[in-house]
Amino acid sequence: MSLIVKDPQARIDHAIDWSAYLAGQSLIASGWTVGPDEPGGVTVEATVFEAQRSSARLAGGMVGRLYRLTNRVTLSDGQMDERSVTIRVEER
Repeated sequence: MSLIVKDPQARIDHAIDWSAYLAGQSLIASGWTVGPDEPGGVTVEATVFEAQRSSARLAGGMVGRLYRLTNRVTLSDGQMDERSVTIRVEER
């Protein structure tokens, strides 16, 4: 799991390139979650996905807190997979 540092006022895009993991498949669905889900925490404002890449626009977050951002995808053969990153919120 990797680490992203985010300012609480920033609205940033985070993307995952799934092409190395797909073995000839493509993405047919993509969902993003953030935990913990709390008032003032990091939120997912918008999402987009293509055949081999998915992204989410992130906003908010409480200074000093850690969040887990998870992307769960469904592949064209019906398999499901997910990847997560840790977000640390700091004033920058």
